[in-house]
Amino acid sequence: MPGDRRAPGERAAAEAAAELRRVSVWEWDERSGRLPLLSDVDLRVGRGERWVVLGPNGAGKTTLLQVAGGRRHPSRGEVLLLGQRVGRVDLRELRARVGHVDGRAAAAVPPRRPCLDVVLGGVTGTWAPLPGRVNGAQRERALELLARFGCAHVAARPFGACSHGERRRVLLARALVADPPLLLLDEPATGLDLPGREALVAALDALAPGLTWLCVTHHLEEVPPRTSHALLLREGRVVAAGEVDDVLAGGPLSACFGVPVRVRRHGDGRWSARATPGWTHPVGVARQDGAPSPP
Repeated sequence: MPGDRRAPGERAAAEAAAELRRVSVWEWDERSGRLPLLSDVDLRVGRGERWVVLGPNGAGKTTLLQVAGGRRHPSRGEVLLLGQRVGRVDLRELRARVGHVDGRAAAAVPPRRPCLDVVLGGVTGTWAPLPGRVNGAQRERALELLARFGCAHVAARPFGACSHGERRRVLLARALVADPPLLLLDEPATGLDLPGREALVAALDALAPGLTWLCVTHHLEEVPPRTSHALLLREGRVVAAGEVDDVLAGGPLSACFGVPVRVRRHGDGRWSARATPGWTHPVGVARQDGAPSPP
């Protein structure tokens, strides 16, 4: 833009919703020493892009989401969030602009709190709306979000009386009520039954096209059809990242999970996958060491 005195790299970062540059994260263990969680991760999430993050257990997916949302500082590297460099700004204000859906958060919600209050609490980052801090337009938006996600009927119901799937969709509405430019979802479909999972996938796919989001999941069947990009992690390192059709393919997924993976994308835009198990002996057939095969 005319008169923009920022360095080229900073101008490019301002165009991204989140950017990680050579980010590493580690923890210290008294006996083992440094335990790497992420190693030299580069990731640029452009505004309006929809990313899915997959990888084996312990690959670093949740850690990546925490770093990308300013909830955890990297041990090494740079993080730029919504055009601001983490470490040079007030993170409380920055985090308020990021919607976060974590299945574990449901346990922290007061079970008797009406669902509409839970959603409105997202305006102020509390579990209930603060007096004088919520206006009529925000209340209307909360009701509209509940209706969009098929939860209008639970607006007055206590959160603890809702089904598991309804709670997840209420938390999604809460994360969006303040109209954040970035949404982070950490395994939002965990524990849902089939109808609940399908309702959640449909809700994610119906989000506004301009909203940027990153969604961590374990299963390709949970990936919304309009996902634009994908990231594969293994042992804290990036295996593949880029446009979704290039990354959610047999080769990259096989390399990520360490077993042959067959992938299919269906006519409705959804994915399914099958993997060859790490052990191949039929049930009940003894291995060469004489031990029975695992059931």
